[in-house]
Amino acid sequence: MKICFVSQVWLISWAILLVPHSIGAFGETKNNVISSIFLSPKFELGPGSVANKEFFDVDFPRGHVAIKSFNAEVVDELGNPVPLYETYLHHWIVQKYYQPKNITYQYENISWARNSGMCQDNILVQYYGLGSETRKTDTLIPDPFGVEIGNPAYIPKGYDEKWFFNVHAIDTRGVKHRVGCTECRCKLYNITKDGDGNPLSSDYGGGLACCPDEAKCKLRNGFQGPKRSLYLRYTIKWIKWNHFVVPINIYIFDVTDTLITSNKSKGISPKHNCQIEYQVKPCIKDHKNGSGCIYVNRTSTPMQKGGYVIYGVAHQHIGGVGSTLYGQDGRVICSSIPRYGRGKEVGNEKGYVVGMSTCYPKPGSIKIFDGETITLEVNYSNSRRHTGVMGLFYLLVAEHLPHQNL
Repeated sequence: MKICFVSQVWLISWAILLVPHSIGAFGETKNNVISSIFLSPKFELGPGSVANKEFFDVDFPRGHVAIKSFNAEVVDELGNPVPLYETYLHHWIVQKYYQPKNITYQYENISWARNSGMCQDNILVQYYGLGSETRKTDTLIPDPFGVEIGNPAYIPKGYDEKWFFNVHAIDTRGVKHRVGCTECRCKLYNITKDGDGNPLSSDYGGGLACCPDEAKCKLRNGFQGPKRSLYLRYTIKWIKWNHFVVPINIYIFDVTDTLITSNKSKGISPKHNCQIEYQVKPCIKDHKNGSGCIYVNRTSTPMQKGGYVIYGVAHQHIGGVGSTLYGQDGRVICSSIPRYGRGKEVGNEKGYVVGMSTCYPKPGSIKIFDGETITLEVNYSNSRRHTGVMGLFYLLVAEHLPHQNL
C-alpha cells in the first residue's frame, strides 16, 4: 500500500507538469527555449514479456513552434530510470497526424503527416525515433534551425494536429538468452507465423514479426518476478515560431530500401521498398588473409529535393559498428558510430548500444544537390549472427541558409 501511495504522489506531481499550456508556470526558459518533461501512457511488463504499444493524442507542445530537441527513456512508476538489461527499449517513434475536430477518435478518419523521406506510404514516416541509444545521443538542433509544427497553414481545415507514439520494449529479467530476446529470435518466442497468420520463411531467424505486443521470451526454469508499470518519459525543448527560425526537412534513409522498377514512358515514378530490418549471418574468418568479420550493406537513392545538412545520426542495434552517408561524388556527408556501455549503471549498460555519434557540420559546408544520388553504407560485426537489425539514418536538411531568409 505504501508503494502504491508513493506511486500516486509521483504521478500526480508529473500530471501537474503535464497540464496543457502550462509553459509559463512550469516550463523552464533560457534564451527563449522552453523545456518540459512529459510521460507516455502506462504500459506493463513482466519478466520476458513484450510491449509494442500505440498511443494516440499524446502530450506535446501546442501552437506554432519549432522543436529544438527530443529525448526519451523508460522509467518505472517511481520515476527511476530502468536499465537496458532489465527493460530493453527496442525502439520508440513519434509521428504527427491530423484528426477531425470534435469527434471521438476513429482510425479511418485520421490523416498521417509524414516526414520528407522516400520510403513507401506508412513506412518510416516518423518525425523522431531511436532505441536503446536514446539516453546518450544528442538531438539538439542548432540555432536558428528547428522542426516546424503547428503551422495553421498546413493543418487541413476542420482538423486538429495531434501526435502518435509507438513504444516497443522487451523485459529481459530472467530470460534464457538476453541478447536473443532483444534481437527477437523466433525460437525464443516460439513464434512461427506472422501477424496475419502466414508461416514465416525458413530463413527468417528473428525480427519484429517474432516479438509482437504481449509476446513472451523464454525464461530460465523456475524464474519468477513481478509485473511492473513503466512509462516513456520524454523531454522536449522548443521555441515559439518567428521569422528568424529556418525550417528543416526530416529525411530517414533505410539501408534495406530498394527502388522498384517503373515505366517512365507511362509517367510512373519509381517506388521505394523499405523493409526496415534485415538479418546478419555469421562469417567464416579468413585466417590466411586476416580479413575481419564485418557485414557491409549498401543502398543508393536519389533525393529529389536537396539542401544544406544541419544534423545527422544513425540508428543501429547490438553488433553495429557504424554507418556512413556518401554523396554522389563519394564525399562523406555524415558518419555515425555506436557507443557501447561498459558498466552496470543506467546509460552505460555493458554490451548495449547506449549512444550514437552525431554530425553537426557548419551550416553551408555540406550541401546535397537536387536530384543527387545518396549512398548509405551500414556495417555490422558478423563474428556471430544478428537478427532483426536496422540500418536507418536520420538527416535534417535546410533548403536555405539564414542569410537567404532575410
